[in-house]
Amino acid sequence: MSQRSSQPDTGARWPDAGDRRPAAPARQPAAPATPHRVVVIVDEGSNPFELGVATELFGLRRPELGLPAHGWYDFTLAAAAPTVRMHNGMFTLSGVADLGAVDSADTLIAPNRPDPLSTPTPAVLDAVRGAADRGARLVSFCTGAFTLAAAGVLDGRRATTHWRWAGTFAERYPDVLLQPDVLFVTDGDIHTAAGSAAALDLGLQLIRVDHGAEIANAVSRRLVFAAHRDGGQRQFVERPVPAVPDTSLGGVLAWAQERLDQPLGVADLAHRASVSPATLHRRFQEQLGTTPLAWLTSERVALACRLIERGEPGLDRVARLSGLGTTANLRVRMRRETGLSPSAYRRRFATQGTAP
Repeated sequence: MSQRSSQPDTGARWPDAGDRRPAAPARQPAAPATPHRVVVIVDEGSNPFELGVATELFGLRRPELGLPAHGWYDFTLAAAAPTVRMHNGMFTLSGVADLGAVDSADTLIAPNRPDPLSTPTPAVLDAVRGAADRGARLVSFCTGAFTLAAAGVLDGRRATTHWRWAGTFAERYPDVLLQPDVLFVTDGDIHTAAGSAAALDLGLQLIRVDHGAEIANAVSRRLVFAAHRDGGQRQFVERPVPAVPDTSLGGVLAWAQERLDQPLGVADLAHRASVSPATLHRRFQEQLGTTPLAWLTSERVALACRLIERGEPGLDRVARLSGLGTTANLRVRMRRETGLSPSAYRRRFATQGTAP
């Protein structure tokens, strides 16, 4: 495996299916003077899937995104030993950087292990603590939260981990504010994902924060990954075999995504699905882990972000085209979903071109 690569790519991820208007050609936001450096620590027993997720998201060159060579991520693998046995010895990794690479990391992804109760390498814990002291962004996938907790950086902070290990984690680290039934959690500069697939959700969320929704969408499409799932959705759903041939939400979701600018409500979605609002609510909870209203709002904010990125100058028009109604509601919803006001989002991610 290559030790390091500088990436010329941009990928962001909020759903694209709901925006049926033709996209205007747009210039990507100006790239930073130096690339954001992502360092992944690989430890004994690390799971190769999560390592592959990190490499796919941050380590691949993506010239199709049109960014300059320094506009993507500088990606590095690091380990405490010259050779690391991964996944119970099934894989061996060598030729990567030593832990000194962590000293310059802007984002550090902590290692996970098949047995999260095993003791992390002391040098790895020291590297995590050092990165935290420097103010680096800390990330964990699946049981990597155990590594962050063992380093003491999660005390008093919200975090999540795989549902199978949630009880053990809560017992072992009672000072961590565990959120056991969500996909991922962001608490300031610490980001934790629940399981293997949720690592993709969190990684794409970080790309969206760094590069905007259009870039994240492009990476999502490249991965052929499902539309945006926010961190608050449930990790898994247990449901019986349906008693009717088709109770999926695919049709009504696609229908609504094409009409986000219209005054759609839960009653409209229920009517389209030919079910009662109560049944619709139950299906959303079972299949998406969220409510119909929360899903509509998230889709509308995603569309508003894309409109701003593509150069739509008027916030009143953005609010109307996205179905958020008023600029006041647009501001409230965008700040809640993205952490940025519309004007701040425009300054960070705006592109030039004709509004869609």
